[in-house]
Amino acid sequence: MGAWLILLTALARPERIAGLLGLACAADFTRYLLWDRLDERLRERLQREKVITLPSAYGAPYTIALKLIEEAEQHRLLERTELPITVPVRLIHGMDDADAPWRVSIAVAEKLASTDVRVMLVKDGEHTLSRESDLRLLTRTLTELLDCVS
Repeated sequence: MGAWLILLTALARPERIAGLLGLACAADFTRYLLWDRLDERLRERLQREKVITLPSAYGAPYTIALKLIEEAEQHRLLERTELPITVPVRLIHGMDDADAPWRVSIAVAEKLASTDVRVMLVKDGEHTLSRESDLRLLTRTLTELLDCVS
């Protein structure tokens, strides 16, 4: 969700953004990772109760509010022709990410107006990209991005 939020922030406040670094970009995830995956029974329950919980592989269950699904529809990015973000952008995504499809990072990169866009795919990387090698890649990428924008 963080990469989606940084993109929305860059669109809302472009004058305040010098560069972007996103991990496991899941723009518009509330549609294809939440709503589309809910069976009819869960959709009806969410509409009736306004909040449901779903199991999480990371500990505490996810709390999903209907308001989140509804509000997110106003902030969809993948259906846009272009994202008028012109600063350097770096997206890192694990190809073994079971939570957010890595192809979303590619789709976002294709829509960015910036010509300085890099997508780094970590073939055996998972969603959290928290292994030592992943953290080194993140640190190197951040250092290079900071050098680029300063």
